[in-house]
Amino acid sequence: MSKIVKQAEIQLDSAIRAAVNAAISAGTLPEGELPAYVIEVPADRSHGDLASNVAMVSAKAFRSAPRKIADAIVDNLSLEGSYFEKAEVAGPGFLNFFLSPSYYGDIVAEAQELGDAFGRSDFGKGEKVMVEYVSANPTGPMHMGNARGGALGDCLASVLDAAGYEVWREFYINDAGNQIEKFGLSLEVRYLQIYKGEDAVVLPEDAYHGDDIKEHAAGFAAIHGDAYVEADTAARRQALIDYALPLNIAKMKADMEKYRIIYDKWFTESTLHNNGELKEIIAILTEKGLTYEKDGALWYKAGEYGEKYQPKKHLNRDGEEEGIKDEVLVRANGNPTYFAADIAYHRNKFLRGYDTLIDVWGADHHGHVARMKGAMDAVGMDGNRLNVVLMQLVRLVRDGEIVRMSKRSGKAIQLSDLLDEVPVDAARFFFNQREANTQMEFDLGLAIEQSSSNPVYYVQYAHARIHSIIRKLAESGVTDVKATANQLALLTAPEERELIRHLSSLEKVVVDCARDYDPSGITRYALELAGLFHKFYNACHVSGVEQDLMMARLALCDATRIALHNALAMMKIDAPESM
Repeated sequence: MSKIVKQAEIQLDSAIRAAVNAAISAGTLPEGELPAYVIEVPADRSHGDLASNVAMVSAKAFRSAPRKIADAIVDNLSLEGSYFEKAEVAGPGFLNFFLSPSYYGDIVAEAQELGDAFGRSDFGKGEKVMVEYVSANPTGPMHMGNARGGALGDCLASVLDAAGYEVWREFYINDAGNQIEKFGLSLEVRYLQIYKGEDAVVLPEDAYHGDDIKEHAAGFAAIHGDAYVEADTAARRQALIDYALPLNIAKMKADMEKYRIIYDKWFTESTLHNNGELKEIIAILTEKGLTYEKDGALWYKAGEYGEKYQPKKHLNRDGEEEGIKDEVLVRANGNPTYFAADIAYHRNKFLRGYDTLIDVWGADHHGHVARMKGAMDAVGMDGNRLNVVLMQLVRLVRDGEIVRMSKRSGKAIQLSDLLDEVPVDAARFFFNQREANTQMEFDLGLAIEQSSSNPVYYVQYAHARIHSIIRKLAESGVTDVKATANQLALLTAPEERELIRHLSSLEKVVVDCARDYDPSGITRYALELAGLFHKFYNACHVSGVEQDLMMARLALCDATRIALHNALAMMKIDAPESM
């Protein structure tokens, strides 16, 4: 919450405690110890700006009816020098408090004074957090899941930064292991088919069948011709991988940059293979008796440490409880698994000094969470400091119909297809409108619609409208957007106060989003703020009114502009000055 909001709550708490002590001293209340109570925003603001249950919870302590306690508190309450102008007793003993005009004026002034820092806090105390997101397989194009994960992860990182954490963004590239071998095999077959025909060299069913593999093979052939047709298989595959993999990674980086995602590091899995960290992990787990051999493979006893992280027991087909399944670390062919490398990678992240790790994964990885958290404990890290945001699927729709194929390419829609069709602003806003654990529909038609039905357009239009107001007044000679305390005290209309109250909640919203690892609260804040501004705009004229009121409303417009800009900036969405 903002400094002013915190100050008001502290003032009210102190006033209540002082009133209770005064009532005890006067003999109105008997001696007793004041129990814990709450100060909160009532559901109906007409009953007051803040409310407290202090009298209700004190009946036993003061051996009195709540109404009598409430009356005693109000009779001894001093609000002088505070942000409150009066208090009332309601019903059986609820206390309602009403804020003064100076409170609302100071909120506006605070927003203008802080500017880009409005909404930011030191809640995280500089704790080092790494957010890893997208981390798509580099053997093929990025898809809709990566699009949602990118927006969620990047906005979460921004929210954490605004909440006072030291944030690091990372992309994990799986450039080693079975999928790379499959990538090499697929490329090899497509390359040989160019010279020998598809009937002579058959692509295995479990290989990669995408057109991108054919395109890479053709590109390689254009450079090297048939020079590798008779080459050693291992040398041929490696040459194809060395050609195609950097192109895929470069495309991924370009797509991410177009999506306004810039990582602090692109970490390669091969690093863990080459520097011995992967072997070290397997050695640690083996020394602890957490591995065994079966069918020529090396297995990890995942339940030994992972069971405590399992939220509930899994039931098998017979309805019997089933523990966490063991994981293969090294396949029978000698290749370490993705899971083994993932343990090494997460240990590596902790060893780099991060206090908290946050991963954004697809919901299909839910069974992997307890195993990975347990594995961190097993290798001497703290699994409680690894947090996973699980993300549900995205359904693309157009005109009410589910869309599975790209109009442009006739293939499954990829991230690059989406960004060709939909503005980046809309993509990032839409993907952050829902909590990660909820399924969502992405309406392609709505995303490009320029109307109030499009939520990102609605928010951006509010920002542009404010700039238009400020420009027009500047043209008439009003260039100062700040107001005096006396002028700001004139902001008493319901629409003005409702707007200011929501304006003041930005810092709290940011902290809540950071604490819950859920950036969707920022889009909800921005949408509601835009709605309240449009409501204010329609009810309260800025120009054509008395000078002091005009200055107060102009300042409120500017404060709203600042809050909208800062919320959109956290999502890396443009805040246009005109539309």
